[in-house]
Amino acid sequence: MKPFFRYLSSAILPACAILLSSCEKKAETQAEATPAISLDTYFTATAPADAQAISSVRTSAKPGDSVTLTGLVMGREKPFVEGRAAFILGDPAKITPCNKMPDDHCKTPWDACCDTPEAKREGTATVQLLGEDQRVLKRSIKGEHGLKELSTVTLTGTVDKSSTPEALIINATALHVAE
Repeated sequence: MKPFFRYLSSAILPACAILLSSCEKKAETQAEATPAISLDTYFTATAPADAQAISSVRTSAKPGDSVTLTGLVMGREKPFVEGRAAFILGDPAKITPCNKMPDDHCKTPWDACCDTPEAKREGTATVQLLGEDQRVLKRSIKGEHGLKELSTVTLTGTVDKSSTPEALIINATALHVAE
């Protein structure tokens, strides 16, 4: 039995190593082929005028409508979608970040953990930046122009075709981040 296992391990281990190394080379090649995407064109120095609350837009806007919203980056423990230009914007009239609550000790005040799931659903929107192919850009937006959890954001965009009254999705075309 022992010689069989020695033969098996000597034949399989090198094959696995070759397969793994070829996967790494392919991943490196794909990363090198993807050009860096600049998000600067989406950011503005001044806030778009006549911004509405998310809860107001949620009840009145339909897919394809142009909208202007304002809110805070909040509503989840991780409001930024990793590796994508997308985040959750919360309506401070509907949900409250924990740092605005008395005697707050929350490490992630942007998650609005004291609010109900219904309040979070009614008071949040998913904001995403689309590329020319109409897909969400494959780049994190966190940190761009100072964008972080609890940043105040005013944006102009279009309600996505897959948006519903339960899940408001905005394809942003202009973002303003206030400190």
